[in-house]
Amino acid sequence: MRALGVPLLEEPGKRAGRRDGANAARRAPGSFASPAWTAPAAVRAPPGDHRVMDVTLHLAQDPEADALLGRSPLAALIGMLLDQQVPMEWAFKGPWTIARRLGTDELDAHDIAAQDPDAFAELLSRKPAVHRYPGSMARRIQQLCQYLVEHYEGDPEALWADAGSGRELLGRLQDLPGFGKQKAQIFLALLGKQLGVRPEGWREAAGPYGEATSFRSVADITGPKSLAKVRAHKQEMKAAAKAAKGSR
Repeated sequence: MRALGVPLLEEPGKRAGRRDGANAARRAPGSFASPAWTAPAAVRAPPGDHRVMDVTLHLAQDPEADALLGRSPLAALIGMLLDQQVPMEWAFKGPWTIARRLGTDELDAHDIAAQDPDAFAELLSRKPAVHRYPGSMARRIQQLCQYLVEHYEGDPEALWADAGSGRELLGRLQDLPGFGKQKAQIFLALLGKQLGVRPEGWREAAGPYGEATSFRSVADITGPKSLAKVRAHKQEMKAAAKAAKGSR
């Protein structure tokens, strides 16, 4: 049994992922696509098929970092985890930066969970730092990877591979360390809108982030124009919140 770098945490309310016969043939951890199924990049998975092809996202605004996000479920989850208190591009470039500093082209939950905590925190703290708060985010990333190892054999895709509904998938995402309801809804919307993971009711479960014509979050960013619209929406929300606070 491998020794993990951080004590395993069993958090209240966390549920184990289901690993039924449909998942017996393991997908390669770190790849959105099942080894037994490959599709052209232009093809989207049909409704109810939760497998995902290799796609290109536009969140880090860096070709190599975005390519990693598009092929690695773990990179996408870590980017979403980092997306707080820093610009979006900084957060979603983080997984690529971590991979480079670990000397690998891919990220693996087992490997990250097994890293020495102090060494991993130092790795995230090197300039340019992966996050404004690299030490605390290093702990959260390791906790996330530990959870995936303990509940999903280190395979992030197992979170949604057999999800029976959008509500069930949302619950699984909320169970992840560092994922509250809003972050879970945004990631669910990203899965549905750009990565072909569309269990029944996913839009409803994602709340306003699942709306087809919204420009609210990273789930809606597909290029410079949509990025500008999302930023404008966030500025409007901040201004509205500031005005409401000033009127009290």
